[in-house]
Amino acid sequence: MVDETLGEEDGVWIGDGSEFPKKGEHSVGVVRQWCGRLGKVDNCQAGVFAAYASRKGYTLLDRRLYLPEEWFEEDHRPRWEKCGIPDDTPFKTRPLLALEMLEAVVAEGILRFRWVACDEDYGKDPAFLDGVAGLGLWYFAEVPHSTRVWEAPPHTAVPKWSGRGRQPTRERLIPGEPTAQRADAISATVPVEEWEIYRIQEGSKGPMVAAFAFRRVIAVREGLPGPEVWLVLHRSLAEEPELKTYFSNAPPHTPHAELVRVSGMRWPVESALEDGKDHLGMDDYMVRTWLGWHHHMTECILAHHFLVRVQERLKKGRLH
Repeated sequence: MVDETLGEEDGVWIGDGSEFPKKGEHSVGVVRQWCGRLGKVDNCQAGVFAAYASRKGYTLLDRRLYLPEEWFEEDHRPRWEKCGIPDDTPFKTRPLLALEMLEAVVAEGILRFRWVACDEDYGKDPAFLDGVAGLGLWYFAEVPHSTRVWEAPPHTAVPKWSGRGRQPTRERLIPGEPTAQRADAISATVPVEEWEIYRIQEGSKGPMVAAFAFRRVIAVREGLPGPEVWLVLHRSLAEEPELKTYFSNAPPHTPHAELVRVSGMRWPVESALEDGKDHLGMDDYMVRTWLGWHHHMTECILAHHFLVRVQERLKKGRLH
């Protein structure tokens, strides 16, 4: 139904997290952790959500409850039974939960999309990015300013064996090769004439204008050269410019304008979650169990798309 309502060949799948403040210690997965809703560390549950966006609109797709590591300690086992958590549930990071949802929708083969967008909580995880690429999709992921890259491929080689100990098999950087640079350091060296001004759609505030610069760079994987990617640099036009840094594995011939378009396509998941909490009762529930949480979120996801679908039909003047 999402494909019928909003689907486009170059649609965007978006992964993001959302937290739900809770009192007490009995709700499934609750611990003191960062709560975006409150803007501080507090008692809450955390979920990972998938959304879809295109030029036609946006909606929610899927959900996973995040179980913090401390819930896998022995003293939490009684809570597992009370909350009905399946016995064979393993610990999974937020990026891994997001990747599982992505793999599931790709396996179904029903929803059309080309891009995957996410914030730096997911973009800083190389395994997540490589997992997206392995599915044949293009990611556009925000990454921390401290992310390191090479502007040209460094030379590597397997060290010569000295005749003692285990014979080396893993490549290493050749001595004297340049070290990888921080993304923000590269931004500081971009000539003024290379910054391009674009109008983008980003966030609930509507159209925004920002400066962009684009570089083809080599990502780092375990200290060695990884895939060649786009480093997209986004700089606001405020008096004190704010810098954002992104990675994308889109092909080298991808137009800069398309990269800019997708840079403004991550915010719909935030808007969809805000819609859910403000209008659909997404964070207004009394359930404490594993099954109850997932059922409630599923109902909110369905309710959100119902409203999106009705809105689309109203625009076209048909209600049947």
